[in-house]
Amino acid sequence: MPSPFDQSTYQVRLDWGTAGLARLAASDVVIVVDVLRFSSTVIDAVASGTEVALAEAEGWSRNGAALASAVSAEATVLVGGIRNASAVARAVQTIQERRQARTSVAVIAAGEADAAGALRFAVEDQLGAGAIILALSDRGIDHTAPDAAVAAEGFRALRSAVRHMVGASGSGRELAVGVEATARIEASGLVPTSTADAAVLDAVDVVPVLRQGSFVRFD
Repeated sequence: MPSPFDQSTYQVRLDWGTAGLARLAASDVVIVVDVLRFSSTVIDAVASGTEVALAEAEGWSRNGAALASAVSAEATVLVGGIRNASAVARAVQTIQERRQARTSVAVIAAGEADAAGALRFAVEDQLGAGAIILALSDRGIDHTAPDAAVAAEGFRALRSAVRHMVGASGSGRELAVGVEATARIEASGLVPTSTADAAVLDAVDVVPVLRQGSFVRFD
């Protein structure tokens, strides 16, 4: 019997972290959302023409990269956030058209895992997931689980306050005073996306996709 929490009767699903990924029914597309800083930094790097190796990203991302590495090899892994929400929805639509079949989508908000692995809710990832799900709905991919619908409508209601909310979130305030995370990203040769830029809706028209161990541009 399917689990009441696997959201298998819905096309668009939402859950949190690696446990949530495991809880959901297997999906054709998995969208990893870790707005600060994994998603935004990878999006901007790929947009600039840089491939990002998953193994290297695991050195500076405890949440998003670990989540991407946990996805089944059968699924297409996309990286999404506030910066490329509409582009992600368009990529999903393209995948569905190429498959010529109804395509299931798992939007996984990474949240913040501490050193012991305990998951903390993250405002920025809720907003990023909501932005993507709303963009999917706008393209007619709208058979959404209740969890996904709540995130989408939350983003719709708060759209005008997103930049403030991301900056004022616990994660945003932590990055404002910390330098360790920034240093780890810079040591890998990437330029970390700022908290303010990570909250700009549809600033980038590029979607990273995981292929042969690296994030490259979806086309």
